[in-house]
Amino acid sequence: MSQELFSTMRVVALPTKTNFRGINIREVALIQGVAGWGEFSPFLEYQPSECVPWLQSAIEAATKPWPELKRSKVKVNGTIPALNAPSDIERIVETFPGVNTFKVKVGDNLSEDIARLAKVRALRPNAKLRIDVNGNWSVATAITNLRSIYENIGAIEYVEQPCQSVDKLRELKAKLKVDIPIAGDEILRKSADPFKVDLSGAVDILALKVQPLGGIVRVHQLAQRHNLPIVISSALESAVGISHGLALAASVSEMNFDCGLATGSLLSANVGDLPIVNGEIEVKRIKPNFEGLEVSPERYKWWQDRLMKTWELIA
Repeated sequence: MSQELFSTMRVVALPTKTNFRGINIREVALIQGVAGWGEFSPFLEYQPSECVPWLQSAIEAATKPWPELKRSKVKVNGTIPALNAPSDIERIVETFPGVNTFKVKVGDNLSEDIARLAKVRALRPNAKLRIDVNGNWSVATAITNLRSIYENIGAIEYVEQPCQSVDKLRELKAKLKVDIPIAGDEILRKSADPFKVDLSGAVDILALKVQPLGGIVRVHQLAQRHNLPIVISSALESAVGISHGLALAASVSEMNFDCGLATGSLLSANVGDLPIVNGEIEVKRIKPNFEGLEVSPERYKWWQDRLMKTWELIA
């Protein structure tokens, strides 16, 4: 199966509208199987062992049908990178029509973070705000910053991964005297065995991503195992990867949070179209259009080698 499947691989380079996670080109490998296209797009710095769940997800997406969908559209949040120029923030906010929730990247500079949040709130006064720290704060810094953000901005829907480890999140939760729920992301997807992580007293919500956690079936199993409210998010994927995130979100019985599946708005080119209409995206499979997006032979070979090294760890 693998050889035939992997021989279909195409690799594209998708430019971003702004610097995101330090990148302005997002490279993505796509494979085609009996069920359609799957995406393999771990970030370039990831080692083969970290790429294993991403490849498992791509294989599942290309070869297995989607589970039963409970809804045909998914409500999404807007994602605001760590931008500081008000005009840049406004430009990005406008790419999320009808969206009622914004996830704002924070972490490096408190006054800039507060200014960024204030700008988003001014542009969309009725929208909920959530913040994403990517595990960059110590417990003490998290307490100081979250209190300051709460005092200056008001209610925050949740803070995603303020500190790195379970122990630090547990300590923060015990000491934080401000009503801001804590969501966990890296705490699961960076774990050697996400099923064995004890999240009790550490987080209130789980942010789950289809590729980094090994596919739709496995994410359902993880959600069942940890039994916490969940939000489905993405890893700056192409329209193909996002379509599988949408299918995951649509297959969950109860979804009380707008999902982080609108990051296609941060790309200036894509392999397919998943427009946001009134804050929602329709769930559909994507047949990719590769025109003008494929990488050089050297980059293709790099991805081919990467895929095979990752496959060796699975096989």
